[in-house]
Amino acid sequence: MDFAFDDRTEELRGKLLAFMDEHVYPAEKTAEAQRELLASPWGTPAIVEELKAEARSQGLWNLFLPDAGLGAGLTNLQYAPLAEITGRSPQLAPTALNCAAPDTGNMEVLTQFASEQQRKQWLEPLLAGEIRSAFAMTEPEVASSDATNIETRIERQGDEYVITGRKWYISGAMNPLCKIFIVMGKTDPDGADPRRQQSMILVPRDTPGVEVLRAMKVYGYEDHSHGGHAEVVFDGARVPAANLIGEEGGGFAIAQARLGPGRIHHCMRLIGMAERAIELMCRRAVDRTAFGKTLAQQGVVQNWIADARVSVEQLRLLILKTAWLMDTVGNRGAHTEIQAIKIATPRTVVDILDQAVQLYGAGGVSQDFPLAELWAGARTLRLADGPDEVHQRSLARREIKKYV
Repeated sequence: MDFAFDDRTEELRGKLLAFMDEHVYPAEKTAEAQRELLASPWGTPAIVEELKAEARSQGLWNLFLPDAGLGAGLTNLQYAPLAEITGRSPQLAPTALNCAAPDTGNMEVLTQFASEQQRKQWLEPLLAGEIRSAFAMTEPEVASSDATNIETRIERQGDEYVITGRKWYISGAMNPLCKIFIVMGKTDPDGADPRRQQSMILVPRDTPGVEVLRAMKVYGYEDHSHGGHAEVVFDGARVPAANLIGEEGGGFAIAQARLGPGRIHHCMRLIGMAERAIELMCRRAVDRTAFGKTLAQQGVVQNWIADARVSVEQLRLLILKTAWLMDTVGNRGAHTEIQAIKIATPRTVVDILDQAVQLYGAGGVSQDFPLAELWAGARTLRLADGPDEVHQRSLARREIKKYV
């Protein structure tokens, strides 16, 4: 593995860093102010559309998609440092580049598994940044970390499927631009193979029987970067049979294909969040005085900053190794590393952000600095795409199997 970034990555890093300095960071306060005036708190501030137009004009668009005909054609290893940079401003930068979850995962699903008609109707406007989407998998009544527990039904009736079930924390669903749900449910609930019971289907948001009940907050935040999270009820919602993605029983496999890249993208952005926290810690430390010395001269603060730097460098190398393995031996070959970064990165970044909050005192938990919201986002990622304990269980079993 070569530790140096190739020429294309360096070129894009330079452009993206300049884009962040010139456009994204100055827009953070503007977006916050504009959001207060919107009819819906989950609407898109005008400054975001300006950022999207600027990013697209600079070729900083759909960087996540490895398909060169549709996206930037970057490998995971090339995209990793770019995703890290966007993580420094998670409320704005990923959306500005059309690289925000859950749309990224949904576009990957449509690219790999959708029919031509499905791609034309839904993938093309998503790639253009004209609409947003949601991925409806998690349910309130079951332990959704085990996907075989999902109870939502997708029943074939003639030329239609009927969807019945309740989902929650459906990212993106509150955004007025969200036009399509990818819904996971069971087409064969009594099937012998629990991993062949599920299917995925496209359900337009305006389908009769689809009701967005309420917004779900994350530690009190609306989480605007994802277009909010919602509780959604599907009460006999009918869609054409042609809306099924792939084949009946293919939902579990599609979910695994979707979540692999999603996990590494989250970890890449978390590194950016940690880097911003370290920067904010250092700026605060040299500007504030307590007990006759700057905070930068306090031993405990020095330890926090040193340990944070060591942790970030370790995690970045593991993430880059994982990206390289995904490119060279595939997601299955990188399974151990994907789980390792999913366990280690959110946990460590939460600790770094917590120390940054401590350094800022009351300001750290306020809306005047980004730390509290960054902490809430990072803490949530210990649950999203599979909680720590599920990945620990799977990883431990793989390790133990070598000795049995």
